[in-house]
Amino acid sequence: MTSYELTKQVVTILDQKKADNIEVLKVEDLTIVADYFIIASTNNSTHVKSLVDEVEYQLKQKGTAPLRVEGYQYANWVILDYGDVMVHVFHEETRNYYHLDRLWSDAQNIDVNSLIEG
Repeated sequence: MTSYELTKQVVTILDQKKADNIEVLKVEDLTIVADYFIIASTNNSTHVKSLVDEVEYQLKQKGTAPLRVEGYQYANWVILDYGDVMVHVFHEETRNYYHLDRLWSDAQNIDVNSLIEG
C-alpha cells in the first residue's frame, strides 16, 4: 500500500469515528521523517484513545501495523508511526499549545474531503 493510500484509509477512519479538525500535510519534500502527517483532535482523552485504537485495529485487519506508538498512556498527544505516514491524535488543548500545523506551515495542505472514502 502506498503512503497516499494509507493516508486515505486513516483519514476515513478518523472521520468515521468523529475526530475533529482533521488535517493532512504532505511533508515529503520537507523532511525524511515521513511523506504525510495526519493531524486530528478531540476534546476528550477517552476519545483520543478510541480514535487511536480504531485506526490501529482497522489497519491491522488489513495487515498494516504501526512501527511505533508514542504517548498512548497520557492521551494528550498520541503518535502512530506508520513509516511514511505519521498520525498525530491530540487532545484539543494540547494541539492548540503545540500548533503542529503552524510548525509545518511550508507543507502542502491536502483537502481532507477528497481523501475520505465513501
